[in-house]
Amino acid sequence: MTKGGMESVEVFTAEGKGRGLKAQKEFLPGDVIFAEPAYAAVVFDSLTHVICHTCFKRQERLHRCGQCKFAHYCDRTCQRAAWLNHKNECSAIKRHGKAPSENIRLAARILWKMEREGTGLSEGCLVSVEELQNHVDSFGEEEKKELRADVESFLEFWPPHCQQFGMQLISHVFGVISCNGFTLSDQRGLQAVGVGIFPNLCQANHDCWPNCTVVFNNGNHEAVRSMFHTQMRIELRALSKISPGDELTVSYVDFLSLSEERRKQLKKQYYFDCTCEHCKKQLKDDLMLAVKAGESKPSADTVKEVIQFSKDTLEKINKARMEGQYHEVVKLCRDCLKKQEPVLGDTNIYLLRILSIASEVLSYLQMFEEAADYAKRMVDGYLKIYHPNNAQLGMAVMRAGVTHWHAGLIEAGHGLICKAYAILLITHGPSHPITKDLEVMRVQTEMELRMFQQNEFMYYKMREAALKNQKIQVMPEPSNENAPSLFHKKE
Repeated sequence: MTKGGMESVEVFTAEGKGRGLKAQKEFLPGDVIFAEPAYAAVVFDSLTHVICHTCFKRQERLHRCGQCKFAHYCDRTCQRAAWLNHKNECSAIKRHGKAPSENIRLAARILWKMEREGTGLSEGCLVSVEELQNHVDSFGEEEKKELRADVESFLEFWPPHCQQFGMQLISHVFGVISCNGFTLSDQRGLQAVGVGIFPNLCQANHDCWPNCTVVFNNGNHEAVRSMFHTQMRIELRALSKISPGDELTVSYVDFLSLSEERRKQLKKQYYFDCTCEHCKKQLKDDLMLAVKAGESKPSADTVKEVIQFSKDTLEKINKARMEGQYHEVVKLCRDCLKKQEPVLGDTNIYLLRILSIASEVLSYLQMFEEAADYAKRMVDGYLKIYHPNNAQLGMAVMRAGVTHWHAGLIEAGHGLICKAYAILLITHGPSHPITKDLEVMRVQTEMELRMFQQNEFMYYKMREAALKNQKIQVMPEPSNENAPSLFHKKE
């Protein structure tokens, strides 16, 4: 039996890929293959005051550590749970005068844990941190320069009375953080808030069309008795049926890019050449580059010109979004769609990117009907491209459902919310806050749909009255960030 509840998986040598993980038994979609607490984890520098340093939830009011004045916690429960990992950090921050950057803090937490537990296998780990890939030999000049600066800052922060580690091990730890640091998100799963090291997860190889997904679970410290608390962890969940002996794979990048672009990104960030079926055979690339079918097929030059126009527009959109000029974003999207629609096919990624931005920004501006139209087209395109149980697909369908619901299109809204719920039950599980939110929306829209089917006129009258009394909920401000990616790569 493998260590610490990891008996359902084993480490093996995957041909041409180094180590990998293999299933020891059958799994069905939505099954949790394993859950793993972080070996070490830290909150991002920019969010240390608004995110709990134990469970990584975003909270309005946090308690501050009275000693170092740096660490913040939801409550005493989270503070007590953190003490083992924070104790050394606390006195080091006081001695140093200020907290160092997230990379230095994470490296220090890893090395303090090694000091406490030794450098071998930790409980529940299939491999030790020392055995993880660091890819330092593949670093370019710029990355080597950053590594040297990090090591220097670390040595200034590391207390003289603590165990002194060799330069090789310190450099190895920074290399591991650089290519194996996992992105931690807040309880809604929408914003990246920290980075952690999960040695077992690091063994899962990449596939652009994976059979597993990873979800971050912030745990639950709200139970009255601490024996019922669950700790912060990641969960590896099955996306499709997995047989004993199958390799377990996850995707390190979003699938919604051409195979050549995904391969470039994987090579640059993770130092390997992707040889998955989808990259080798360029599957779905034809859909992502689709042009309008029909008798008057656009010429290659016209297609090239529209794609270049789309790329230029996306740059302008990013600039306008950064400046909060949302009406300008809408204008850019509408102009771009006018050029795209006669030329690009419904699944073309440049068209889908514009539809996604337009629907999100128009929802924020409360122009729900136009937003719903774009959201519907976006989802129709996504459904032909993404794996049916993809988490990002589920989130996009959820957003489209909420937009339709706000637009008063209750039938389509309820249908999309049910579809999103079915996907996120598999990718996130029934107890995740997003799935719970969706369940509430599903029940609410089902009730409204029944009322609509019984008497349309009365339904709209009641909706109108409700909107007068209660201002429609403002959609969250559009974020310029993509959904958090699986592994955190220092830019």
